[in-house]
Amino acid sequence: MNLEGKKVLVVGLGKTGEALCHFLLRHKARVKVSEKKKPEELGQRIPFWEQKGVVVEAGNHQQESFTEADLIVPSPGVPWSPELEAAKSKGIKIISEIELASNYLKGKIVGITGSNGKSTTATLTHKILKNGGLQSYLAGNIGTPLISFVKNSKDEHIYVSELSSFQLAYINHFRASISVFLNISPDHLDWHSSFTDYYEAKKKLIFSQKKNDIAILNQDDPLVWKLKNLQELEIFAFSRKREVSKGCFLRGDWIIFSNAKEEKLIKTSVIPLLGIHNQENIMASALVGHILGIPLIKIKDSIQRFQGLEHRLEEVKTVKEINFFNDSKATNVDAASKSIQSFDRKIILILGGRDKGGDFTKLLKPIKEKVSRIILLGEARDKIRDALKNTVPIETASSMKEAVKSGYSRAKPGEVVLLAPACTSFDMFQNFEERGEVFKREVLNLEKELKEKRTT
Repeated sequence: MNLEGKKVLVVGLGKTGEALCHFLLRHKARVKVSEKKKPEELGQRIPFWEQKGVVVEAGNHQQESFTEADLIVPSPGVPWSPELEAAKSKGIKIISEIELASNYLKGKIVGITGSNGKSTTATLTHKILKNGGLQSYLAGNIGTPLISFVKNSKDEHIYVSELSSFQLAYINHFRASISVFLNISPDHLDWHSSFTDYYEAKKKLIFSQKKNDIAILNQDDPLVWKLKNLQELEIFAFSRKREVSKGCFLRGDWIIFSNAKEEKLIKTSVIPLLGIHNQENIMASALVGHILGIPLIKIKDSIQRFQGLEHRLEEVKTVKEINFFNDSKATNVDAASKSIQSFDRKIILILGGRDKGGDFTKLLKPIKEKVSRIILLGEARDKIRDALKNTVPIETASSMKEAVKSGYSRAKPGEVVLLAPACTSFDMFQNFEERGEVFKREVLNLEKELKEKRTT
């Protein structure tokens, strides 16, 4: 793909947008950015890029910017818009950053997608490969944009890439040598027109592969497993519920590799990560390492040393026998359900935020089994209350501080106060990270207040 002299429109000036600008300027494209944020929100980024020759359009999208471009690259999460529709109707090419990167990148891509568990799986996979002596880099939705690696990429490099539906929606020829499809459940329905549209975007990771490429699929998820026959790929399965002939499965409390012969990998009792869903993430990561020739002892060592990611079932503090856990990354119903099921103790559950089109009635069963009280926050609280009425006592809180204090006051010794919102954070916070940080800060503030009361 020759970009020299081409008019390329980058939509969005976040981390990916800026990485795109650096790349496109190196390839002598004529770069323009269209960003809905107001100029004052972008601050010094506007003059910085303008000095480099980038035209920055801020405050709104001008349709002419879209219809006059030779190529449009939207940042992940930029919603479909009338401007993009106008460009598409004129036959203007619209691709994602990962698609553009794949035209230039040397090395192999391990692409990881799914509704939940992508970040944990990508990070653990990267650690396994690096621990095993391979030149592995963490890229995509969790780490550095794939486009940033192009300049220094080499044939022996491996790019473990977390891939969202936003990124996959705009691919045509992007190809992962090894794909991992963890699971699929309704998510981002505030962005995709339907669950079918969301699923179709995710499936592109598999459809874009070529004969003899490798796909690692969750055999316990019917919509994922049905993809096994759609391409001439080498398929590896992972399953918690059944034994598989080629892949990874659970037998008793052992995770087992099966490929020509069986080999025991690790006991679930020594895995540091909470939750049965993390057993699935570990199996998927271990399979990537196994396929790429990492010795079992190195894979086991990486798993045992992996403490998980911040804001993902993260233990915050025990305050007077009440355990606080931060799972702010549980931004959809399925993730919240798995979070709840990770505990064998009663839970005070903090739910809510901005709805993504989720079906909160799917939480009824785990809530009846595990939860003693719900504390609701944010825009979706009325919808959640209607879906979960007649289960357990429900109350609302106007702030995270109030939710933490109320959770503590309601919990009995040995119980858990769990933040697993099942919603995005954008009604009250900039992102799930900020929401998790505020939760943790309020837990520490609570502990401090209680200590001060005891000393006065």
